[in-house]
Amino acid sequence: MFKLSVALATYNEQDNIARCLEAVKDLADEIVIVDGESSDKTVEIARNYGAKIIVRENPPIFHINKQIAIDKTSGDWILQLDADEIVSGGLAAEIKKVIKNNNDCNGYWIPRKNYFLGRFLKKGGQYPDYTIRLYRKNKGRLPQKDVHEQAEVEGKVGYLKNAILHYPYKNFKTYINKWNRYNNLIAVQIKEEQKNRPIIYQLLYGVGYLIAKPSHWFLTTYLRHKGFVDSWQGFTFSLFSALRFPVSYMKYLYMKYFVRRG
Repeated sequence: MFKLSVALATYNEQDNIARCLEAVKDLADEIVIVDGESSDKTVEIARNYGAKIIVRENPPIFHINKQIAIDKTSGDWILQLDADEIVSGGLAAEIKKVIKNNNDCNGYWIPRKNYFLGRFLKKGGQYPDYTIRLYRKNKGRLPQKDVHEQAEVEGKVGYLKNAILHYPYKNFKTYINKWNRYNNLIAVQIKEEQKNRPIIYQLLYGVGYLIAKPSHWFLTTYLRHKGFVDSWQGFTFSLFSALRFPVSYMKYLYMKYFVRRG
C-alpha cells in the first residue's frame, strides 16, 4: 500500500484545526504541520492527533511554510490542506481508491465547496473551484509567490469528483480581516511590478485596477456566472471580490507616496 501524508501550514487555527484533522485521522499515514508561532492552542490540539509539528516564523506568503511541511513528509502521496478545510467522507474514499489503483496521474484537481456567511456558494465561479491538492511526492511543488497560487505538478493531472469543504470565514468580520490582509499582499505585489515602469504604463495599469478589473470581475461573477443565484451572499461575495482591485491599488499608492516619505 502507498503511504499518504497530509501537510498543513497553520497560524492561530485553534477553532478549525481539530475539525480538519478529525476528518483525515483515519486517512493519513502521517500528518506534518508547520506552525507560524501560534499564540493560541493550535499546536496543542494538533499534537493530540499525533501530528509532526515544526514551529517557525509566520511569513506573509503562508505557502512558504506549507512547502516546508510538504518537504518534511515521507509519504508516497501528499494531500495538502488548509486548517479551515474538511475532507468529506466521499473524498476520503475516492483518495484511497486512486492511490490504491496507482494509475498514471501524478496529481489531482479536487473540487471545493466554499461556505460564505451561512451557505455554500454554488455559483459566481465559486463551485466547483478546483484546486490541486493531491500529488505524488516530489512531483508537485508550490511556487510560494502568491496567496492564491496552485501547486505545479509534473506530468499528467486528473480530476476527482468529491469535494473539500471549505469554511474560511467565521463571520463577516473575519472575512473583512482576511480580505484586508490579502489586499495588503496584493499592494506589495503591485509595488514590485511597477518598479521602473514607464509613466504611461503605470497610468494604464492604474485605470485597469481602479475601473476595468473591478467592473469586469463583478459583471463576470455576478451576472455571467450567476452569482445572483446565491442570494445576498452571492452579491456580497462578488462585490467585495471586485473591490479588492481598487482597494489594493489605493493601498499601493499610499505605500508609494506617503509611507516612504514618512
